[in-house]
Order: sequence, then structure tokens, then C-alpha cells
Amino acid sequence: MKHFSRALLWLTVSEIVFNVSGYLIHSVVGRLLGPNDYGRYGLIVNLTTTVIILIGNGIPTAMSKYLAEIFETHPEKIRGIKRKTIFLQTTIMTAVTGIFFLLSRPIALLLGDDTLTPLFRLSSLIIPSFAAASFYFYYFTGLHFFRIQAFLKTTRALTRMTFIILLAMFFGVNGAVSGYIISPLVVFGIAIICDIVWTHKYFPAVGIKKSPGFPAKKLLDYAWPLTLFLLFYQLITSLDLFLVKALLHDDHQTGLYNAVITVGNIPYYLFYALTIILLPAISKTSANRDEAETRSLVNKSLRLLALILFPTVTLLSAYSGPVIRMFYGHAYIDATTSMGIFAIGNGFLTVFYVLAFAISGAGLVMIPMYVSGAGLIVSAVLNTLLIPPLGIVGSAIATTIVTFVLMIGVLAFTDRHFKVRIPLKLWLISFGSSAILVLLSKYLPQGSFSFLVSAAVLFLLHFGILRFFGVLEDADIAPLRKLLAIGK
Repeated sequence: MKHFSRALLWLTVSEIVFNVSGYLIHSVVGRLLGPNDYGRYGLIVNLTTTVIILIGNGIPTAMSKYLAEIFETHPEKIRGIKRKTIFLQTTIMTAVTGIFFLLSRPIALLLGDDTLTPLFRLSSLIIPSFAAASFYFYYFTGLHFFRIQAFLKTTRALTRMTFIILLAMFFGVNGAVSGYIISPLVVFGIAIICDIVWTHKYFPAVGIKKSPGFPAKKLLDYAWPLTLFLLFYQLITSLDLFLVKALLHDDHQTGLYNAVITVGNIPYYLFYALTIILLPAISKTSANRDEAETRSLVNKSLRLLALILFPTVTLLSAYSGPVIRMFYGHAYIDATTSMGIFAIGNGFLTVFYVLAFAISGAGLVMIPMYVSGAGLIVSAVLNTLLIPPLGIVGSAIATTIVTFVLMIGVLAFTDRHFKVRIPLKLWLISFGSSAILVLLSKYLPQGSFSFLVSAAVLFLLHFGILRFFGVLEDADIAPLRKLLAIGK
């Protein structure tokens, strides 16, 4: 993909803004509500997010794939794909929202807390709101309008931060949940305007009323296994929180573990922009039978994981205590041990997630579905066994074991299908450098904010080591140079 690096930079910057806003929200809301109510808030948001996967990502992602394949060669088909997606998305969205609302009380009872029922009913409105916004997010992905995506993502970051924090201050948990409803609706309105202005400008053919139709079956055949994969993945990331609540019946421990999950997900959010680009990019190269370009995209992705994910996860685990204190204050300090373990597991899961999207882009969407489904079953068993005796530490251990197995599986399949692997030297140097970072972190300042300076120094040291041993190449630094060149 010619503009892969530049597109990745735009989306990465917007993702950083979006996730910084998210962590500011969690930090402020966690302090405003306290561990008990913050635990309830986490349950609501995580469960609603899981339900959203059923409609928010599957069919829109399929739309993105097929738009990426035709927008240059057959732009007259854009309108037909878009209209069919809207029909399917609206139908499923309405059904899922109604079912979730009706099941709010049974779900609350399963978690052992009937007082959650009104919150679940309120949160059902997040489903149509999020589905509307996510539709345009994937629509612009398929058309490779990455700058518009970045703008919309940044806008959503600012609006959700404003609404969630302000409403939480005045209305507590109900207000925070309401903020999740309002923010996507604002972005959806802006996206409609962008669609009218930009899509018609660059693709005049979308204005043709008698554009070719698109078979719903084709969208559904690709969407259902991808939807199940995303659902299984989301459950792997949140099932442990639900089981902590259900097995321990302790809002305080649930709040602590929600903090662990939120902060531990930092590596995933850093690489999320990569998955956005990979699926349509590999869909396009696979459709064109360009195996060399496909391998190049996968190779770039693997190198980014090896070069950046290693030190990020290492430092997040090494400074788990200061990180928890910085985001949530001393009231959450008992989450430190779980955080140190969970951060490693989430690093494994990030590798799995990124490469699963590369595999899906090549049309092999059934593979991630089966693997993640098996991982979910094992996760449920291990969490059920380890949470009662070990509490939230047991949950972090269970998650780390499962995600390590998932990572090994997806790396093996990537090597087999794409014939791409990271050189052993890069893995060994990255691993050795990470070990050095852990050792040095014990002797550097670990204060609530001074640890940031220590972490920055160690992060730069890591890249110095990689450069010294020749595994950090000029091509790896090229995206940063392009970012600095923007506007010149």
C-alpha cells in the first residue's frame, strides 16, 4: 500500500488523542465515583461494548473490505454496498437493542446484583448510538479517507470527555453512562456532513441513483465469522471482570480489576490504528493477487510489534504501581500486582489481535474465529478455577496464560500462510533489551510522576540498544520522519 506509513501515522495520532481522552475519563470518573461505583460503571460499559460487537463492527467491517476492493476500479458500486449495509445494520441494531433491554434484569441477577437493572436498561441506548457512528468509521476506512477518520476520532475524543465527565460530576454513574450515548450521536451528525461533502467530491458516481445493487449474502458470509471473532475477543478481554463480580460478589475488587483492565489495555490501543489499516489494505492486495505487497504489509506490522510492543509492555508491567497511582490514586494501589501480570498478558493479546486482522484481510476470517472461540472457553475455565482462591491476581494469571497460547498460535499461522516471520536476532535483542529495562527500573525513581521520566529514559535506551545491534533499520524510522515532514 503506497501510503501505508502516512495513513498509519494519521490514525495513530488520532488514536493517541482518543485513548488519552479515554484514560483521562477513567482517571477522573474513577476518582469521582470511588472503587465501588467505578466497578459498577465498568461492568455496564464492558457488557454494553460486548453487545455492540454484534452490530458495531461485523457488517461495517465487511463493508469496509468490499469498498476497499472496488472504490478505485468500480466506484459506481459504492452506493449499492453502502445502502445494503445500512439496511442490514439497522435491522440487526433494532433487534439487538430490544433484546438487551428486555434481558437487563436477568443479566443483573446473573451477576448477583439486581440494582444494576436500571443501569443496563439505560445503557441499551448506547447500542444504536455507537452503531451509527461506527458505520461511518468503517465506511471511510473502505474508501481510504484516513484523514477524515482521524478528524472524526479526535472529535469523538473531545466530545466524550466533555459529556462523560460533566454528567458524572452531577449525576454519578447514570450521568457517565449517558455520556456514552450522547458522544457518538454528535460524531454521527458530523460524519453525515463529511460524507455529503467528500464522498460526492471524490466519487461522483455515488450520486447515480441506479447504482448496481450488492448481495446481502456476500456481506453476511464475511461478517458473521468476523463478528464472532470480535465477540470472542471482546469476551476474552472482559469475561474476567464479569467473573470477578459474579464469583467474589465484591464491588471493591471489581473496581480494582476494572482499573487493571483499563490501564493494561494501553498496548492494545496503541496498535489499534494498525488493525484499521491492515484489513482493507490486505483485502486490496489479496484481491489484486499482489503477494509481495501483502507480505510487505504483514512484515511491517510484525516489526512494529517487535520493536514497540516489547518495551511498552515491559515498562507498563515494571511501573504498574506508579501507573495505577497516577491514573486512580492511592485507593486503587492494591491492584498493583494484578496490573503487573495483566500487562504482559495484554501484550500477548495485542499481537494476536493485530495478526488476526491481517489474516481476516486475506479472506481467512474463519481462522481467528475458531482460535478466539477456543481461547474464550479456556479463559472461562481458568478464571473460574483461579479467581476464588487468588482473587483478582488469579484472574490476571488466567488471562496471561490464555493470551500467550493465542499469540503463539497466530504467529505460527502467519508464518505458514504469509511466509513472513521476524528474524530471531530481532526477537532476541528485543527480549534482552526488555530484561535490561526491568533491571534498571528498580534503580530509577518510581514516584507518582517521576517514573514517567525514568520510563522515557529507558524507552529511548531500548531503541539505542536496537540501533547499536543493527536491528532497528532506517525503514523503521521512516514513518517518524514523514510525520515530522508534514506541513513542510
